[in-house]
Amino acid sequence: MSLKSVLCAKIEMKANKDVFHDVFTNKPHHISTMCPLHVQGCELLEGVFGTVGSKICWRYTLEGKEKISRQVIECIDEEKKVITFKEFEGDLVNTYDNWQATLHIETKGEIDLVSWTMEYERPNENVPELINLLDFIIGMTKAVDDHHVKMN
Repeated sequence: MSLKSVLCAKIEMKANKDVFHDVFTNKPHHISTMCPLHVQGCELLEGVFGTVGSKICWRYTLEGKEKISRQVIECIDEEKKVITFKEFEGDLVNTYDNWQATLHIETKGEIDLVSWTMEYERPNENVPELINLLDFIIGMTKAVDDHHVKMN
C-alpha cells in the first residue's frame, strides 16, 4: 500500500502576479535564463505552451545531480491563476507514484503569494518525503521573482 503525501509552500512575491503566472504557463522555456542554477532547460515535447494536454521536459539540478522531468499540463485556470503539472516520465516517477504539482497565485490582503502544492505517493515508509524538492521549488520561485523585480 502506498503512502499519500502532500507538501505545500507559500512564497510572498514582489513581482507582478500576472507576469509570474504567464511565465510558468506560456513561457516555461524562459525559466532557465531566470534561474540557471536551478533549471537548465524546458523543452516542448508535444502541443503548444500554455495549453492543457501539452507535454514538456524540464532539465534541472537537484542536490548537485542533473535530473529530468517530463510533465503534462493537466489544468490551466487563467482567472484563478492556477496551473497543474503531472509527471509522466523522469527521475521522480522512478521512485514516487502519481507526482503532480499545482502552482496557484493568490492574493491575501495586499500580499501576492505563489502557492505550490506537491502531491505524490511513496511506495513505503523507507522512501523519504520530497522536502529537498520543495526547497528546490522555493529557491526557483524566489529566483524567478528576483529576476522580474530586477527587470523592473
